[in-house]
Amino acid sequence: MPQLLIELFSEEIPARMQARAGQALQTLVCDRLAGAGLSGSAVRVFAGLRRLTLVVEEVPERAPDRTEERKGPRIDAPAAAIEGFLKASGLASVDAAERRDTGKGVVLFAVTHIPGRPAVEVLPALIAEAILALGWPKSMRWAHGTMSWVRPLRSIIALFDGAPLPGGISFGDSRSGAAAGYTPVVAGAGLAYGAVTYGHRFLAPAAIEVTSFADYAERLAAAKVVLDPVERRARIEAGAAALAASAGLTVVPDPALLDEVTGLVEWPVPLIGRIDDAFMDLPPEVMTTSMRSHQKYFACRTAEGALANRFIVVSNMETADGGAAIVAGNERVLRARLSDARFFWDQDRRQPLEEFGRQLADRVFHAKLGSVAERVGRITDLARSLAPVVGADPDLVVRAARLAKCDLAAGMVGEFPELQGVMGRYYALQQAERPEVAHAIADHYAPAGPNDRCPTAPVSVALALADKLDHLVNLMAAGERATGSGDPFGLRRAALGILRLIRENGLRLDLRDWLQRVPAVHPAPLEAIRLFVVERLTVVLRDAGHSAGRIAAVLTADGALDPVQVEARLTALAGFLGSDDGTNLLAAYKRATNILRIEEKRDGKSLDRPVDPGLLVDEAEQALHHALEAMRAEAATAMAAEDFSAAMAAFGQVRAPLDRFFDRVTVNADDAHLRLNRLALLALIRATFDRVAQFGAIDG
Repeated sequence: MPQLLIELFSEEIPARMQARAGQALQTLVCDRLAGAGLSGSAVRVFAGLRRLTLVVEEVPERAPDRTEERKGPRIDAPAAAIEGFLKASGLASVDAAERRDTGKGVVLFAVTHIPGRPAVEVLPALIAEAILALGWPKSMRWAHGTMSWVRPLRSIIALFDGAPLPGGISFGDSRSGAAAGYTPVVAGAGLAYGAVTYGHRFLAPAAIEVTSFADYAERLAAAKVVLDPVERRARIEAGAAALAASAGLTVVPDPALLDEVTGLVEWPVPLIGRIDDAFMDLPPEVMTTSMRSHQKYFACRTAEGALANRFIVVSNMETADGGAAIVAGNERVLRARLSDARFFWDQDRRQPLEEFGRQLADRVFHAKLGSVAERVGRITDLARSLAPVVGADPDLVVRAARLAKCDLAAGMVGEFPELQGVMGRYYALQQAERPEVAHAIADHYAPAGPNDRCPTAPVSVALALADKLDHLVNLMAAGERATGSGDPFGLRRAALGILRLIRENGLRLDLRDWLQRVPAVHPAPLEAIRLFVVERLTVVLRDAGHSAGRIAAVLTADGALDPVQVEARLTALAGFLGSDDGTNLLAAYKRATNILRIEEKRDGKSLDRPVDPGLLVDEAEQALHHALEAMRAEAATAMAAEDFSAAMAAFGQVRAPLDRFFDRVTVNADDAHLRLNRLALLALIRATFDRVAQFGAIDG
């Protein structure tokens, strides 16, 4: 069966957009192929600097025949309704419609048999639709067209069964209002489908005509283009490692930079350069940030783990001198970058860190939340309150909080914003601040993501918690929200950071209480914030292997939001439900609560009331009541000690008496007093179990 090959060849596509665009193109094309009945057997997509490529194997040569049905009115409907249906369906008369008895009368149906068309007739418009539907975070527009694209689109390969498809796309005309779209015969501004691509911009720029994907990939490789991003990445990684090893060094791992550089080159050529020794006394973070952010260089380190005076640059060129001129040029550029860094380093250290803090009053944190200086005041108050909870010295926490944001006004952070906190630590150490204070300045931004380390030093933990609590509560109080499409203010990151700090440090605090204690500039929607945190905690706990039902059961047990206790309850619950007693008691609990729900709905009131021992006339209900009282006392003691496993183990005492109760006792007795007392007994079971977890929320 035929192969479909599509290549969109353009000017340089930003590296960060390539992979997502490739996947989007695959989805757009394959969805349309499926809708037309032309799905292939295998699909591959390749994204790179100047091209998005899609190949679909074994595409049918012809779309299948299909039948479309339109349901109409009943045969005895008013004539106007029938006439309208016939006209809309293109039927000449009512005799052309099918009659079907639907059980609610005989209904008219318009049945249209549509013969399949050759794929070569269907594919051109289908491909144009997919291309025009491909969205980009940022786009450019043609001077006299309505079509937008990330960069100027230069050519389109649309090859089916070895031959170019007819037609192409038009760019539209902004002057006449004509929209971009598919055109059978390209006229004016547009691109015709073809079979021509181009190799490396400088090493092999000539046009290349191709006949299949295998031919395409082979010819591109010969034209100095590595099509597959996985192969490009592997070449860069292996080449960089070999160069570093030749100098007795290793490359500092940087997966994100590796991904970015993979998208910046078509023919990767790693080269090694040298850093001027005059800059080696700069903080390592300053040097690596300068190399990474501006130049896309990989840093190297020695066997001892120190930053080495070498860097790896990945060129997109092969040169006759083996890259010597490229290396020399990059060394020269790096010297200029590091000279700037040296200037900021020397300038910043001429004044105490506190002096930078004077400028924070002029820096707006948020239009509705005031300046950064005002935020520092809120964080300081909150961190002081948190200090005893985390076992930190309050004086040190306050000092760290007051200095935490000062480096935002420093020259180095202005040049390299990603060094906020890091530079504050260096400047604090230089002015002989306590190490706990200096490290807290750097640590309070952490954890910034799932792979970021989590602070453990008490002063750092108190400050990091205060920073994130203030961020979350006050931004939500200001009306900011995270949505499914974005989280521009990092609210999810703040909530997840709070949860990691608590869980990984084993902190015992009820977030429901602490969310209320955050100094809020505006009235905070505390219930919305609590639910937002609960949603994040649910995700974290599900990732840890707990089911959604069990998480809900524990989170709704007493309304508290103590993440460490929630996890302890979940662990105990898992052990309990994994036992025979737990499985049987869960079934009995649900039976009891189902009875209560029905009877409470009938009576219109809660059946929670004291049990009257004098009305327990049957031995089975007496035995259940006795077992319940003993179990409640034992469970209460265990709960007070937060021994949730022991509390749930105590539940096992009522398994046998509860089974006998249901076997021998009629709950809805004719005697109204006996009925209410037996229902109160079941309500006592519900209340006791629900202190540990809302068992009704558990599946199974």
